[in-house]
Formats: sequence, C-alpha cells, structure tokens
Amino acid sequence: MTTTGPDRPVTRVERKERTRRAILDAALDLCDDSSLVALSLRQVAKEVGIVPTAFYRHFDSIEALGLALVDESFESLRAMLRDVRRGDPEDLAFGDIVDRSITVLVDHVHRQRAHFRFIARERAAGPPAVREAIRHEIELCERELALDLARLPGTGPWSADDLRVLSNLIVSAMVATAESVLEAGQSPGDEAHVVATARTQLRMVLIGALHWRSRG
Repeated sequence: MTTTGPDRPVTRVERKERTRRAILDAALDLCDDSSLVALSLRQVAKEVGIVPTAFYRHFDSIEALGLALVDESFESLRAMLRDVRRGDPEDLAFGDIVDRSITVLVDHVHRQRAHFRFIARERAAGPPAVREAIRHEIELCERELALDLARLPGTGPWSADDLRVLSNLIVSAMVATAESVLEAGQSPGDEAHVVATARTQLRMVLIGALHWRSRG
C-alpha cells in the first residue's frame, strides 16, 4: 500500500486530492499552446493516467475544470495584493501601493507562470463561462482596490463611481503588465523595461488622480 510515511497509509481523500491536482496540472500543460475549447476530456485523462470516467469524479466537464483553474489563479493573487494595501491609511501612499503591487504581481507571474498564461489566453479565447469567470475575478480586484483607495487621504470627497474608474485603470494596467511580463524576452532588461513602463504609466495616472475633484 502506498504511504506518505513509514507508518501511515494514504487515505482515500488524499488520493482523490492528488488525482484532482494532477488533472489541473495536466490541463495547464496541455493548454500551454492552445485554448481550453480545443481540449478534450480524453486528452486530460490520458495525460493523468486515468480512465475518462474517473475524470467525472472530480469535475463535471472541461468547462468546470477551467473554472477551477480560474479560481486557483486569482485566489492567491488577490490575497497578496490585499496584504500589500493593508495598513494604517495615514501611512499609505499611492506611490507605495503602485510599487509594491507591481513587485508582488511580477513575482506572482514568475511563480505561477502557467496559470497566468492560462488566464491571458482564456480571457480572450476560452469558453464563455470561463471568460465570464475571469471578467468577474478582475472586477472583484477592482472593487477591492476601490474600497482601499477610499481609505487614502484626499479621496474622501470622491464619488464611488470615480473610485471605481481609478481602480479600473490601475487593475487594467496591471493585467496588461502581467501579459507583457509573459511575453518579455529572455533578457533581464526586457522585463525591467516592462516593469519600469508600468510604474511610469500608473504614476502618471495617479498624478492626475491626486488633482481630481468629483463632480457633485
């Protein structure tokens, strides 16, 4: 019997979780050069080494598998960005949020490269439900950022709509930055240029934001 240690056998729950993990990883590998819409259940099952019917013990469909990958891709990123923005509002500054958020984003892209390649591809070419899930996750990032921006000094008079506009600009720029990091060449200078450009773009946006006055 397979064990995780000298005395303890692997439980059924652990085996099931390992197979689920293997299915998710196989889907990421198989989708590396094509969209989820071109992926078949049999391809995934063959890659994992299970019979096709065993796939349904973990996911109802390829689309459901894609939705799980979307959840997995965004959950840790949103948590990390939330930590960047957490703190005493009096100690927070727009520039600090920009620099630290981009640093976290780029680091996360490197550590979860397959996930970000999946998101970049599927948000344009994936199944409708997967595209909608990605859009929803990006919107959640915008909403969370808008709430945090409202805590910063100087944004008190801003309308909720204006806070959402600013958060949309920031999140859209960060999504574009993540995709540019994925496309950057092997030279460290290529990525450095992407990061520097992103910081400049966001700082330009924020300079204008600091002088913005919401209309009554």
